[in-house]
Amino acid sequence: MVAQSYGQQTFSSTLRDAKTEVPIPFATIQFNSKTGVISNDQGEFNISIRREIKASDSLKISCLGYEEKQIPLLNFNQAPIYLTPQTIDLSEVLVTNKTYSIDEILENIKERLTQNYDYNYKRRKLFYRTSYYNEMDKYDVHLDKSTIPEFNQQFVDSLLQIMPKTNSSHTEILGEIYGKIEPKTHQKLNILKACRLYDKSKDINLDNYEKRFNAIFKKYVKRDSYFKIKSGWFSVKEDMDPSLFGEEQQATEALIAEQKKKDSLNKISFLAWRKLQIHNFENNNFIDEDNDLNIIHKSQRYEFELKDYAYINDMFVYVIPFQPKRSEDFSGTMYVNTEDFAVVRVDYKNVKPLSKFSLLGISMRKYLKEGTIIFQKNENKKYTLKYRDETLGELVGIKRPLKIVEKNKHVKGRRKQNELKGDIHFIVKNIDKTELIVFETDAITEADFKALKQTAYTEPTALDEYDPEFWKGYNIIEPNKAIKEFKSLESE
Repeated sequence: MVAQSYGQQTFSSTLRDAKTEVPIPFATIQFNSKTGVISNDQGEFNISIRREIKASDSLKISCLGYEEKQIPLLNFNQAPIYLTPQTIDLSEVLVTNKTYSIDEILENIKERLTQNYDYNYKRRKLFYRTSYYNEMDKYDVHLDKSTIPEFNQQFVDSLLQIMPKTNSSHTEILGEIYGKIEPKTHQKLNILKACRLYDKSKDINLDNYEKRFNAIFKKYVKRDSYFKIKSGWFSVKEDMDPSLFGEEQQATEALIAEQKKKDSLNKISFLAWRKLQIHNFENNNFIDEDNDLNIIHKSQRYEFELKDYAYINDMFVYVIPFQPKRSEDFSGTMYVNTEDFAVVRVDYKNVKPLSKFSLLGISMRKYLKEGTIIFQKNENKKYTLKYRDETLGELVGIKRPLKIVEKNKHVKGRRKQNELKGDIHFIVKNIDKTELIVFETDAITEADFKALKQTAYTEPTALDEYDPEFWKGYNIIEPNKAIKEFKSLESE
């Protein structure tokens, strides 16, 4: 697809394997040395050119394992672009490179690890996306006893029926982050544009039930009571909420001012939190020995194989799969430049749960961690992050007895007024997916960094359905199918 405005055009297409026709993810689509995007997991890309197109203009498309391709931009159409798998002539690789054993390659990687990657002050123009998916795998509540007639098993079942079983939200940020790239250093972030896709209707569809709850409580529960909530050995005390009896505080000028202050803090905290997330995410890789992906620093715990050679972004690379020997967590493949032994790409996935916890009916299992990390060489012949994505998955469960007892010390005789007793069993699956693409990386000085003024505050634009016009004219990584199909119940 080609969308055109004054002095700007947007080009969209899908990359496919010329033999198998399967989509090609994580390919680099570059207009010049300063403008480039990455294809998404379905091979789709979208790139905007902010000037009139000339007859000599073209896109350079490169991807690991495929021949590089130039696509003229005049008369560009939305037809799929097919890339041809590349055959490597081993003799061509070995003309300038001696034959190394896998142990020698690993030793060279370690020796050059600090000098191959750039940690200095940089401006990074980037696009950052986080997606959260929640799904209830199990939701059972069995009521054994209730002294309130209206609060019965049928009422509980009706609540479970209308409870949202799936939910998702997506936050997207286009911005520029400044500072030293090395971990745990101070950064400054200017957010150019941001949005959040979120289904508000899944928060408010309990309104009618809240009114029913309030009516039941007013009928059976005394306003000066308190509750004892017990689950197995655990017990807590909870005072009555006065708002159940209409005793809500009146809004005053002081309260309104306090709310405005909270709103301002929310805006500031959005920027501060996302800045921390982005900087941590770009540094969470194999270079720092404190990170989970410890394939280089603890290489003795892995089995490596020099399997093949490949060609990517004007580099010959070693293709090196790895597997854990014993108790390590990850398997995958790393791609190492044959000239300087820089690891330019890693694909990884855990081979076993990263952690498991189960105690007294409460359980948590982190069952998934997989991703891709891609580096590019800058003008200093060192490497900085180009693209990173990671998906995390966990299961959280609770299977416990629950008892809620209303007590009142102002009533003569027995303090116990009402009792609710039963068993609950919930299992929730959470998926977190994060993507980061760095379009431009420019050197800055420490003085530049200190003089830079960070945006005071910002907040994302709230969207209740996917809007392809929101990012029109901006370079981002194309959304996946789930985001494109996102539509809240409110907007229907």
